[in-house]
Amino acid sequence: MNLTIDEQGDGKPTLLLHGGAGPQSVAGFARLLAGRARVITPTHPGFGGTERPDWLTTVAGLADVYARLLDERDLREVAVIGNSIGGWIAAELALRSPRVGNLVLVNAVGIVVDGEPIADVSQLSMDELAKLSYHDPEKFRVDPESLSPEQKLGMAANRAALAVYGNGTAMTDPTLKERLAGITQPTLVVWGESDGIVTPGYGRALAAAIPGARFQLLTGAGHVPQIEAPERLLEAIAT
Repeated sequence: MNLTIDEQGDGKPTLLLHGGAGPQSVAGFARLLAGRARVITPTHPGFGGTERPDWLTTVAGLADVYARLLDERDLREVAVIGNSIGGWIAAELALRSPRVGNLVLVNAVGIVVDGEPIADVSQLSMDELAKLSYHDPEKFRVDPESLSPEQKLGMAANRAALAVYGNGTAMTDPTLKERLAGITQPTLVVWGESDGIVTPGYGRALAAAIPGARFQLLTGAGHVPQIEAPERLLEAIAT
């Protein structure tokens, strides 16, 4: 299988895993992070117009792919940072690979938390999605009419891939919360305070399920703090 991978910077190997908005949602943060680390940013197969093998349909499968990537490159003590479904993949990867040195979960999904449902984004308009995703959606609102045909196709491909990997609209694995007790790597759970897709309460439950995990709330940010507050997210990761 061919993986589309962007690599930049020098220093500690860092695997940066994007969420449902696709690789462009972490591109700017990858450049910022590359000032202090070797940043490896794969595109999950199916996102961004890339090919997805028919057999690759789960987050667990993606985690297996990235575990093999770390093995083939002989990378050790890798920092793994994942946003949204990328955080889910990161957690599964930490459970699989001793090459993961530390874990940063940014507004991650994947577990079931009673009373804290994950918003179904599958049928939302761009405006509706922006309202749930950002602390200040006006700054990031996009006019659909301004998008090129290629951009529209890319967004459609992202939604289709997200539905495949995310178990439809659920975005959860009912077995994951209990299995998180097996994560032994130092873990930071970072959450945008204004996230309307997965609430801070969900994030606290996620952190509580991981032994020794630290939870940090970012004010003035929503579901994608790497876009809305990249410098503060970088500061949180660095401390």
